[in-house]
Amino acid sequence: MGIIKARKLGYDYYEYEEEGKDPEIVHAVEDVDLDIQAGQFITVLGHNGSGKSTLAKHMNALLVPTEGTMWVDHMDTAQSDDIWKIRQEAGMVFQNPDNQIIATVVEEDVGFGPENLGVPTDEIWRRVDESLQATGMVAYRKQSPNKLSGGQKQRVAIAGVMAMKPKCIILDEPTAMLDPNGRKEVLKAVRELNQAEGVTVILITHYMEEVIYSDKVFVMDEGRLVMQGTPREIFSRVEKLKELRLDVPQVTLLAYELRKKGLPIPEGILTIEELVDEICRFN
Repeated sequence: MGIIKARKLGYDYYEYEEEGKDPEIVHAVEDVDLDIQAGQFITVLGHNGSGKSTLAKHMNALLVPTEGTMWVDHMDTAQSDDIWKIRQEAGMVFQNPDNQIIATVVEEDVGFGPENLGVPTDEIWRRVDESLQATGMVAYRKQSPNKLSGGQKQRVAIAGVMAMKPKCIILDEPTAMLDPNGRKEVLKAVRELNQAEGVTVILITHYMEEVIYSDKVFVMDEGRLVMQGTPREIFSRVEKLKELRLDVPQVTLLAYELRKKGLPIPEGILTIEELVDEICRFN
């Protein structure tokens, strides 16, 4: 069993539209099976309302399944006795870092989580140093978070979760509110965290350029898991992604259009360098 595993996972909630009318049952997640191995970089894709954020909240027991089972490091999230430990093993970073940053100084905010876990003071500061170093925020440790850019704030939020030493970090659309430079900053920090620390990273996103570095991609639609595979396998199915109202990286789309014109370019091109190499073979 991987560090995150779901079996026949389902989650329903009631939606109240008009006063006096019976509520409607909404199937936010249906019949999802997945198995994520320790140390992997995973991306979850889906259009708005596809269920990807609902799935993410099951991964650290913010939500509990109405059907099926979710396990985090072999612990059933429906078992209330394990919730505290589950949230130590699987940390979560949300869209808006302002909802997670509570201290007036960056280093104090990063140390807040381990302090609440009862970690000794010397160990807290060691973790703060490591986390700020890993996210490239050492130079800002004495600053107020209010003076930071959106991307820098999100790095602080990631550092705060890192300092708790989880085995897995779930990032629920952490770049949705950022400009392109901010998105690059955060993605770089996440990739380095995965590569240097071996932390399992689960990135929920709708930005296709963030997907190509993943080990595996899960695609959701209407609460169901409808595709899974490597980035190259997923982006080889351009027409299917269009049906699901999803984009593909621009270079992948260009290669797809060139192939439709008859050029012998393979499916699933992910980078400009790959496309250039393929075009150069024509000579």
